[in-house]
Amino acid sequence: MEDFTMRDYVKVLFRQKWVIIVTFVTVMVTVSIGLLLRTPVYEATVKMLITGEKQAASPYYRELVSYQNIGAAITQSEIVKANPVVELVIRTIGIKPLDYESRFANPVKRLIVKFRTWQIEKRLADPKITEEQRKSYYYRSAIEDLKDSVKVEPMRDTNLFTITVKDYNPMAAAALANILSRAYAIFDLQQQLAEMQIKYGDKNLAVTQLRDSINKLTKNLTGQPLPDVEAIGPASVKIIEQAQPPLKPSGMPDSLTFILALFMALFLGVMLAFAFEYMDQTFKAPSDVTRSLGIPYLGSIPRKFKQDSFKDVADQIYFEVKDNKLKTLLFTAALPEEGVTTVVNGIAAQMAAKAHYRVLMIDANPVNASLHKALNIPNKEGLFEVLEGKVPLERAIVTVGPHLNALTAGKTLLNPATLLESNKMADMIKQVAGKYDAVLIDCANLMESKDVLSLIAHTDGVVLLVNESKTRKQVAKAAIVPLEQKKARIVGAILGNRTFAIPRAIYERV
Repeated sequence: MEDFTMRDYVKVLFRQKWVIIVTFVTVMVTVSIGLLLRTPVYEATVKMLITGEKQAASPYYRELVSYQNIGAAITQSEIVKANPVVELVIRTIGIKPLDYESRFANPVKRLIVKFRTWQIEKRLADPKITEEQRKSYYYRSAIEDLKDSVKVEPMRDTNLFTITVKDYNPMAAAALANILSRAYAIFDLQQQLAEMQIKYGDKNLAVTQLRDSINKLTKNLTGQPLPDVEAIGPASVKIIEQAQPPLKPSGMPDSLTFILALFMALFLGVMLAFAFEYMDQTFKAPSDVTRSLGIPYLGSIPRKFKQDSFKDVADQIYFEVKDNKLKTLLFTAALPEEGVTTVVNGIAAQMAAKAHYRVLMIDANPVNASLHKALNIPNKEGLFEVLEGKVPLERAIVTVGPHLNALTAGKTLLNPATLLESNKMADMIKQVAGKYDAVLIDCANLMESKDVLSLIAHTDGVVLLVNESKTRKQVAKAAIVPLEQKKARIVGAILGNRTFAIPRAIYERV
């Protein structure tokens, strides 16, 4: 596996900067909206103990006495949220209004709560719904809301468990927790009373004591703290720590949440950037050309190019032509609309201007002839008219600059592929190769046409154009397989549409 340098990692971050930016903005906006719509919630906790000691002896109680583990705590703690206990609390505190949260929410959330309440009340205003049904709805809604706000947690390896109640008001949270724990103790005593009455009757002293304890606890369902002795009471579940009003809202502070979200947004953005980079199988750097295609890299053309942007590539082509005695080069691409004509035109102009080479450009692309458009010259008499014998070669060649000439594609009613495969095409290439220092042939792409394969035998080499962030490596690799099978001389590849993601000030330091 190729080692990545720091520059490679930085390049990924800058190349995928929009992924990072969009991810960061999305996460931060989502978190900000969540914080904006969050109403502070307070939690108050009561600590309970299960003793299992009751007034009446029965197999059930004996089992409870011996069952000293967390299973008993779990069983008893579930009773806290049972309907008889919760309904006793609701009868004590009354039913809260549906828009209770709006009293403590910020203006934006208040509007949402009011709107939600309005929808419910509008539905309940249906004449088909009776007053009794409306009251039942409010009552059941209050019970479910209270159950949702209660959390019961056994304490591991003990007979203790905690009752935690949430509310938007810290004083109300503490009062609710105390009322609920005492309602639970009352329910436990009521169970004992029922057992004692069955066993001993109503006149028994223990029955009377239990009834008095229930009445006393019922009077204390105010939520206010009680003396510890009274709070513990005679029930088999005892309140060993009463709830106090919490000093601050539960959960993470908004400022800390925002800071953590900031780091998580950056982390997620960077991870997604590398994920998208890994999934992107297009060419992204010169090293991809040699590593994926196994052919020489001839240079790159920037996305925002000027005429002198072709200088380095033209110099490389010039040395290939000079050192290897190559005169006729086919320029092609794996996919359509890769900009082959622009590259041929730019390289030819540089070679003619800098090396004073006599350069001829030939448009041999019947699929998408465009050299005449790039040079702004007529396309009436071109290559195919020459091959048909309608026009002499000398008359069809147009001078477009010092040492620079062009032969446009022209038009034909015959099959262009047949003409390109003919001996006349081979003879014409030999003829121009003797008159010019370099002949650059603009061919159709390898996906749509096989013309390149028919011209391989008559030319000295093939130059492949691939584009950064457009040409897929697998497509380009598959495209050159027929060239290799034909024993074509692949001079190399040019990377077009090149971008330089890292700013120069940073690039020079990594």
